[in-house]
Amino acid sequence: MPGVESPTKHAESKPKTIRDHLWWIVISPCTWAIHFLACYITVAIWYEKLAETHDLKTLWTLISLYSVPAILVIVLVAGMSYQNFRRGDPPIPYDFDDPDERTHFLGFTAFLLSLLSLIATLYTVLVFVMVGGH
Repeated sequence: MPGVESPTKHAESKPKTIRDHLWWIVISPCTWAIHFLACYITVAIWYEKLAETHDLKTLWTLISLYSVPAILVIVLVAGMSYQNFRRGDPPIPYDFDDPDERTHFLGFTAFLLSLLSLIATLYTVLVFVMVGGH
């Protein structure tokens, strides 16, 4: 039948190497996890060892130094993943094992994980903003 693709076309296509794209999925969650640990370990050490001798301005500076690069990395990965996802015409749902569909799927997955990581990072910073110096 003209104009209709057979399902075997997708099965015959050779997949591209996707190892490089797989790392994009974990960059944002790892950035959030590192930011989370850095913030909470810093605060724990701060209140145990330095709270009586130093003011909170130094602590806020450290938290800002952790947060700004983390947010920039997550936004960068989200933007690049969104571009990768929107490249071409993504066929949703992903029914076939096709290299193009895998690329779109990985871009979409990395984009959603980046959004989740951005929200988690902002909530981590929000704790310090809401608690303040109390």
